[in-house]
Amino acid sequence: MKIEKPGRRSLLARVSALFGVAVLSRAGHAALKQTPGAAEGPFYPAPTMRYPDIDNDLVKVEGVVKESGGEIVTLKGVVSNKHGAVLSGARVEIWQCDINGKYLHTGDSQNLPHDPAFQGYGHDITNLQGEYSFRTIKPAEYPGRTRHIHVKVLNGEQELLTTQFYVEGEPNNRKDGIYRRLSGSEAEAVSMRFVENNGTTEAVVNIVV
Repeated sequence: MKIEKPGRRSLLARVSALFGVAVLSRAGHAALKQTPGAAEGPFYPAPTMRYPDIDNDLVKVEGVVKESGGEIVTLKGVVSNKHGAVLSGARVEIWQCDINGKYLHTGDSQNLPHDPAFQGYGHDITNLQGEYSFRTIKPAEYPGRTRHIHVKVLNGEQELLTTQFYVEGEPNNRKDGIYRRLSGSEAEAVSMRFVENNGTTEAVVNIVV
Protein backbone atom coordinates (compact mmCIF):
# COMPACT_ATOMS: atom_id res chain seq x y z
CA MET A 1 0.00 0.00 0.00
CA LYS A 2 1.22 3.48 -0.83
CA ILE A 3 -0.47 6.46 0.76
CA GLU A 4 1.22 9.21 -1.21
CA LYS A 5 3.39 9.58 -4.28
CA PRO A 6 7.15 9.49 -3.73
CA GLY A 7 8.58 12.89 -2.92
CA ARG A 8 10.70 14.81 -0.46
CA ARG A 9 8.24 14.30 2.38
CA SER A 10 8.02 10.58 1.65
CA LEU A 11 11.81 10.31 1.69
CA LEU A 12 11.95 12.15 5.01
CA ALA A 13 9.39 9.72 6.40
CA ARG A 14 11.55 6.78 5.34
CA VAL A 15 14.61 8.32 7.03
CA SER A 16 12.57 8.97 10.16
CA ALA A 17 11.35 5.37 10.33
CA LEU A 18 14.86 4.00 9.98
CA PHE A 19 16.79 6.41 12.18
CA GLY A 20 14.19 8.03 14.45
CA VAL A 21 14.70 11.49 12.94
CA ALA A 22 11.68 13.75 13.50
CA VAL A 23 9.83 14.80 10.35
CA LEU A 24 8.38 18.31 10.49
CA SER A 25 4.69 18.75 9.78
CA ARG A 26 3.37 20.91 6.95
CA ALA A 27 2.76 23.58 9.54
CA GLY A 28 6.53 23.95 10.02
CA HIS A 29 7.77 23.39 13.54
CA ALA A 30 4.29 23.40 15.05
CA ALA A 31 3.36 20.14 16.72
CA LEU A 32 0.57 18.07 15.21
CA LYS A 33 -2.60 17.70 17.24
CA GLN A 34 -2.89 14.31 18.90
CA THR A 35 -5.77 12.15 17.75
CA PRO A 36 -8.48 12.46 20.43
CA GLY A 37 -8.96 9.44 22.65
CA ALA A 38 -12.26 7.76 23.46
CA ALA A 39 -13.62 5.09 25.75
CA GLU A 40 -12.54 1.54 25.02
CA GLY A 41 -16.10 0.35 25.51
CA PRO A 42 -17.27 -2.94 27.01
CA PHE A 43 -16.59 -5.18 24.02
CA TYR A 44 -12.83 -5.15 23.52
CA PRO A 45 -12.30 -8.87 22.90
CA ALA A 46 -9.97 -10.72 25.25
CA PRO A 47 -7.42 -12.97 23.48
CA THR A 48 -9.52 -16.04 24.32
CA MET A 49 -12.50 -14.56 22.45
CA ARG A 50 -10.65 -13.84 19.21
CA TYR A 51 -10.43 -16.03 16.14
CA PRO A 52 -7.02 -17.65 15.60
CA ASP A 53 -7.06 -15.67 12.34
CA ILE A 54 -6.50 -12.12 13.64
CA ASP A 55 -4.89 -10.48 10.63
CA ASN A 56 -5.88 -7.19 9.00
CA ASP A 57 -8.56 -8.75 6.75
CA LEU A 58 -11.71 -8.86 8.88
CA VAL A 59 -14.06 -9.93 6.09
CA LYS A 60 -12.48 -13.34 5.48
CA VAL A 61 -12.03 -15.80 8.32
CA GLU A 62 -9.64 -18.67 7.65
CA GLY A 63 -11.59 -21.88 7.08
CA VAL A 64 -14.85 -20.10 6.20
CA VAL A 65 -15.81 -20.27 2.54
CA LYS A 66 -17.81 -17.05 2.19
CA GLU A 67 -16.92 -13.45 2.95
CA SER A 68 -18.76 -11.53 5.63
CA GLY A 69 -21.94 -9.58 5.09
CA GLY A 70 -21.85 -5.81 4.79
CA GLU A 71 -20.21 -3.29 2.50
CA ILE A 72 -16.54 -4.16 2.21
CA VAL A 73 -14.18 -1.20 2.60
CA THR A 74 -10.51 -0.43 3.15
CA LEU A 75 -9.46 1.63 6.17
CA LYS A 76 -5.90 2.89 6.04
CA GLY A 77 -3.59 5.68 7.13
CA VAL A 78 -0.28 6.65 8.70
CA VAL A 79 0.66 6.59 12.39
CA SER A 80 3.01 9.35 13.54
CA ASN A 81 3.92 11.24 16.68
CA LYS A 82 3.04 14.88 17.30
CA HIS A 83 6.36 15.98 15.74
CA GLY A 84 5.46 14.26 12.46
CA ALA A 85 7.85 11.31 12.79
CA VAL A 86 6.18 8.19 11.47
CA LEU A 87 6.03 5.16 13.77
CA SER A 88 7.05 1.88 12.17
CA GLY A 89 6.38 -1.39 13.98
CA ALA A 90 3.38 -0.01 15.89
CA ARG A 91 0.46 -2.36 16.43
CA VAL A 92 -2.90 -1.00 15.29
CA GLU A 93 -5.98 -2.91 16.43
CA ILE A 94 -9.60 -2.44 15.38
CA TRP A 95 -12.82 -4.08 16.53
CA GLN A 96 -16.45 -3.50 15.58
CA CYS A 97 -19.85 -5.18 15.44
CA ASP A 98 -20.82 -7.28 12.42
CA ILE A 99 -23.55 -6.48 9.90
CA ASN A 100 -26.16 -7.77 12.37
CA GLY A 101 -24.97 -5.37 15.08
CA LYS A 102 -23.34 -8.16 17.14
CA TYR A 103 -19.88 -7.89 18.72
CA LEU A 104 -17.47 -10.81 18.94
CA HIS A 105 -17.63 -10.70 22.73
CA THR A 106 -19.22 -12.95 25.33
CA GLY A 107 -20.67 -9.88 27.03
CA ASP A 108 -22.82 -8.93 24.04
CA SER A 109 -26.10 -10.51 25.17
CA GLN A 110 -28.24 -9.32 22.27
CA ASN A 111 -30.41 -12.06 20.84
CA LEU A 112 -28.81 -11.72 17.43
CA PRO A 113 -26.89 -14.19 15.26
CA HIS A 114 -23.18 -13.56 14.84
CA ASP A 115 -21.87 -13.45 11.29
CA PRO A 116 -19.38 -16.37 11.33
CA ALA A 117 -17.52 -14.94 8.34
CA PHE A 118 -16.72 -11.66 10.09
CA GLN A 119 -13.56 -11.59 12.16
CA GLY A 120 -14.79 -8.82 14.48
CA TYR A 121 -11.26 -7.92 15.54
CA GLY A 122 -7.98 -7.59 13.71
CA HIS A 123 -4.57 -5.99 13.86
CA ASP A 124 -1.89 -4.65 11.55
CA ILE A 125 1.75 -3.66 12.13
CA THR A 126 2.81 -0.35 10.59
CA ASN A 127 5.47 -0.58 7.90
CA LEU A 128 8.59 1.57 7.51
CA GLN A 129 6.44 4.46 6.30
CA GLY A 130 4.16 4.18 9.34
CA GLU A 131 1.30 2.88 7.20
CA TYR A 132 -1.50 0.61 8.40
CA SER A 133 -4.34 -0.94 6.40
CA PHE A 134 -7.47 -2.99 7.11
CA ARG A 135 -10.05 -4.70 4.94
CA THR A 136 -13.30 -4.59 6.87
CA ILE A 137 -16.94 -3.52 6.53
CA LYS A 138 -18.47 -0.08 6.74
CA PRO A 139 -19.63 0.18 10.37
CA ALA A 140 -23.05 -1.30 11.05
CA GLU A 141 -25.71 0.05 13.38
CA TYR A 142 -25.52 -0.78 17.08
CA PRO A 143 -28.36 0.15 19.48
CA GLY A 144 -27.78 3.48 21.21
CA ARG A 145 -24.67 4.39 19.22
CA THR A 146 -23.80 5.95 15.90
CA ARG A 147 -21.83 3.84 13.42
CA HIS A 148 -18.24 3.52 14.60
CA ILE A 149 -15.04 1.45 14.67
CA HIS A 150 -12.94 1.04 17.81
CA VAL A 151 -9.20 1.62 17.39
CA LYS A 152 -6.19 0.99 19.62
CA VAL A 153 -2.51 1.75 18.95
CA LEU A 154 0.28 0.06 20.89
CA ASN A 155 4.06 0.16 20.94
CA GLY A 156 4.91 -3.28 22.23
CA GLU A 157 2.90 -3.58 25.45
CA GLN A 158 2.56 0.19 25.85
CA GLU A 159 -0.84 1.52 24.89
CA LEU A 160 -0.42 4.80 22.99
CA LEU A 161 -4.03 5.54 22.08
CA THR A 162 -7.55 4.18 22.29
CA THR A 163 -10.15 5.95 20.19
CA GLN A 164 -13.14 5.52 17.90
CA PHE A 165 -13.59 6.36 14.22
CA TYR A 166 -16.91 7.62 12.85
CA VAL A 167 -18.54 7.77 9.42
CA GLU A 168 -18.43 11.32 8.09
CA GLY A 169 -21.89 12.73 7.53
CA GLU A 170 -23.70 9.96 9.42
CA PRO A 171 -27.00 11.51 10.64
CA ASN A 172 -26.79 9.79 14.03
CA ASN A 173 -23.38 11.29 14.86
CA ARG A 174 -24.93 14.30 16.54
CA LYS A 175 -27.18 12.06 18.63
CA ASP A 176 -24.22 10.06 19.95
CA GLY A 177 -23.06 11.02 23.44
CA ILE A 178 -19.40 10.18 22.81
CA TYR A 179 -19.25 11.91 19.42
CA ARG A 180 -20.90 15.06 20.79
CA ARG A 181 -18.00 15.58 23.21
CA LEU A 182 -15.65 16.18 20.30
CA SER A 183 -14.81 19.64 19.00
CA GLY A 184 -15.10 20.26 15.27
CA SER A 185 -11.40 19.65 14.65
CA GLU A 186 -11.40 16.55 16.87
CA ALA A 187 -14.38 15.09 15.03
CA GLU A 188 -12.65 15.70 11.71
CA ALA A 189 -9.53 13.88 12.97
CA VAL A 190 -11.50 10.68 13.66
CA SER A 191 -13.94 10.82 10.74
CA MET A 192 -13.88 8.28 7.93
CA ARG A 193 -14.60 9.88 4.56
CA PHE A 194 -15.33 6.97 2.25
CA VAL A 195 -14.45 7.46 -1.43
CA GLU A 196 -14.17 5.22 -4.47
CA ASN A 197 -10.63 4.47 -5.61
CA ASN A 198 -10.06 2.05 -8.50
CA GLY A 199 -13.20 0.09 -7.66
CA THR A 200 -12.49 -0.01 -3.92
CA THR A 201 -14.33 1.97 -1.25
CA GLU A 202 -11.75 3.35 1.15
CA ALA A 203 -11.16 5.88 3.89
CA VAL A 204 -7.84 7.36 5.01
CA VAL A 205 -7.51 8.29 8.69
CA ASN A 206 -4.06 9.32 9.88
CA ILE A 207 -3.31 8.80 13.57
CA VAL A 208 -1.17 11.05 15.75
CA VAL A 209 -0.07 9.61 19.12
